[in-house]
Amino acid sequence: MKRNTIWLICIIIGVSFLVLLYLEARYADAMVRMRQEQFDETVRRSLDMASRDLEKDETYRYLKQVISQHEELAARADTFALVDNDLSLPDTFMQKYGGQLQYVGKRPHRFPSTLTMPRSNSIDRAAANLQKHVQQAYAYEQNILEEVIYAVMYTASNLNFQERLQPSVLDICLRRALEGNGIMLPFHFIVYTSDGREVFRCREYDEQGKERNYTQPLFRSDPTGQMGYVVVHFPGRKGYIRDVGSYVTPAMLFTFILFITFLVTVYLVVRQKKVTEMKNDFVHNMTHEFKTPISTISIAAQMLSDKSLPKSEATYERLGGVINAETRRLRFQVEKVLQVSLFERDNIALKLDELDANALIDSVVETFSLKVTQSGGSIDTRLNADNAVVKVDEMHFTNVIFNLMDNAVKYKREDVDLHLEVVTWNQGANLCISIQDNGIGIQKDNLKRIFDKFYRVHTGSLHNVKGFGLGLAYVKKMVELHGGTIRVTSELGRGTKFTISLPNVK
Repeated sequence: MKRNTIWLICIIIGVSFLVLLYLEARYADAMVRMRQEQFDETVRRSLDMASRDLEKDETYRYLKQVISQHEELAARADTFALVDNDLSLPDTFMQKYGGQLQYVGKRPHRFPSTLTMPRSNSIDRAAANLQKHVQQAYAYEQNILEEVIYAVMYTASNLNFQERLQPSVLDICLRRALEGNGIMLPFHFIVYTSDGREVFRCREYDEQGKERNYTQPLFRSDPTGQMGYVVVHFPGRKGYIRDVGSYVTPAMLFTFILFITFLVTVYLVVRQKKVTEMKNDFVHNMTHEFKTPISTISIAAQMLSDKSLPKSEATYERLGGVINAETRRLRFQVEKVLQVSLFERDNIALKLDELDANALIDSVVETFSLKVTQSGGSIDTRLNADNAVVKVDEMHFTNVIFNLMDNAVKYKREDVDLHLEVVTWNQGANLCISIQDNGIGIQKDNLKRIFDKFYRVHTGSLHNVKGFGLGLAYVKKMVELHGGTIRVTSELGRGTKFTISLPNVK
């Protein structure tokens, strides 16, 4: 699959995940706002019901009081006279409410608990008597209700708000109204008069930190002096409202986890694609590297086996030298391929010895100088380290220095003779080794990847530079296994410098 196709699919899926997260967030926010509006409306309706219940309770108390007084007055009276279908009332009843209540109307009549129907042979007369007694009973009950209304109006008018309010009754009314509307949250309340004076406060009520209070007038139809208002607060309101989003939150969480998993998967796919491309380059280069010595060996073998060609001692020696040289080259390439296994294992066995790094480096430079001078280059060696004793594996340490110098030859500029500088010095308790060239240099984007396995910096054609892309990866691995560090600095068109730091032997 092409890289552009992969990126297009990734963008589409990524945008889909982000849109899904956005829609879920909007949905959760809408649910929270709807829950808040429902809660506020329910509380306002419940407080209105509680206010009405409080007024009904006061009316009920006056009703009981009036009924009790009627029964008491009726018990004291010997008889009630029915005059002109009106109900007469003892004077003591009017004296009870006569001070301010100038009321003249139907007066109560006490009826027996059982209604005795007069015997009559006429059905019409019986129905008329029954209707008459029902009217009398209705007049009696109506009179009681009228007395209650006047008692509430005129008796309550003589009381202030503090005397009328019973906090325990208000608490019961509030709780009953809220629970009746489905709100089971604990609440605190405080009561004020109409002019702002505090009448009652719950012990748990605190003015600080109240994000939302609900206010309800009490005794709204009464004069201003008898009115007041209650302020209610719900400590668990925020959690109750946000709880509605608890069903959406897991969905958003899992969507986010899927999004992160998708990003990681895309990263691994892209990385694997790069590794695959580098391995393909490795295979192509390996084929090219093996093809040359095999072809050379094959030609030399054919010349030796061809009887038509004259053969002298010098010919045999020359062909044998070619076969030996190409065999060594082929063996060296095979060893480099086997180095791949070093990166897959963590238990590489190193044969560590205390060695003089200056002597090892000088030996490698001497061996490598022939290859550099043949290409018109030069090597400047300054082994300035006073303490160059390090604990290293001789073979691997030699290969590290050789690979770095070999890279300098591979990536030299065509128009400039190669110049190598190999320097050692001490820095604290470490031995520092730098190998600097004046080659083509490395771009900044490639610097962070040059130590990756199979990665090669291309200079045009795929095979214009020999190698498998394992040299620098091997170098970094070996330096780290010896407890050291390696860093690289480069400038495109100016050259590259590798610096190795290894701990000295004390």
